[in-house]
Amino acid sequence: MQKIGLIAGKGELPSYFIKQAEKNGIEVFPIGLFDEINSDIKNHKNFIKVNIGELGKIISYLIINKISNLMMIGKVEKNTIFKDIKFDETFAGLLSNLPDQKDETLLMGIIGILQNNGIDILPQNYMLEELITEEKTYTKTNIDANDLETIKIGIEGAKALTSIDAGQTVVAKDKTIVTLEGIEGTDNTIKRAYEYAGEGCIIVKLARPNQDLRADTPVIGLDTIKKAVEIKAKGIIIEADKMLFFEQEESIALANENNLFIKAIKR
Repeated sequence: MQKIGLIAGKGELPSYFIKQAEKNGIEVFPIGLFDEINSDIKNHKNFIKVNIGELGKIISYLIINKISNLMMIGKVEKNTIFKDIKFDETFAGLLSNLPDQKDETLLMGIIGILQNNGIDILPQNYMLEELITEEKTYTKTNIDANDLETIKIGIEGAKALTSIDAGQTVVAKDKTIVTLEGIEGTDNTIKRAYEYAGEGCIIVKLARPNQDLRADTPVIGLDTIKKAVEIKAKGIIIEADKMLFFEQEESIALANENNLFIKAIKR
C-alpha cells in the first residue's frame, strides 16, 4: 500500500485530505505540530505529535515508516510557529545556514533537508485539484462599480505584501488600505480592519508571485467567509489558479445570504 506523511495544520482541510487519500487506498501518517489540530487526526492510528522545531524527529519518523512522500497542509498561524518552539540539532543547523527567516526561505530550507533525506514534498493540490480557484465570480452578488478603485488599490497592496513575503491578505475600504497581514494571520487582519474602519471593507488575498505549491498554498474556506460576514464586509477578492477554495458550497451559500461577493482574478 502507498504511504504518505502529512504535516497537519489547523482547520478541516487536513481531515478532508486524509479521507481523499484513504478513498484512493493510500495510508496516511499524520504529524501534528500544534495542540489545536482536529481531534480526528489526533486519534488516527498513525498519529505522532512533535514540536515544530524537532525536524530530526520528523525525518526519523518518516524514514522508519518507509515514507518517501510528504504533504504539508492546513492553517499554520505565524504567532503559533514561534510559540514554545524547541530547536533540535537539525533545525538549529538549518537556521544557521539561512540568509533570513522569511516564511518562504524557512519552508524552502525545510524542504531541502527533507529531500536530502529521500523525502519528496507533494504539491498541496495533490488529490485536491477540484478545490483550485477558477477565474470567475462565485456568488450571485457581484462587484459594485463604485468599489473597483478600492479593489484595485487592495490588489496593488497585496502584490507588494506578497512580493516581500510578509503576508498574503490586505483589507481595503474607500480607496484606502486599512490593514496589511503580519504575524497575526488572515483572521486577525480581517478583525483588525473592522476595528479601524467598520463595515463595508473589501478583503484581498493573493498568492506569492512565484508561489511554490508544495508549501503554504493560500486557502480560503468557510472560516474566512464567516469572518467576512462578522465584519459585514462587501466581498473577497482571491487569486485564480493558485489557491484552494475549501468548503465551496457552504461558503458560497453563506456569502449569498449576506450579499457578499467572492471573485477570483488572475494576477
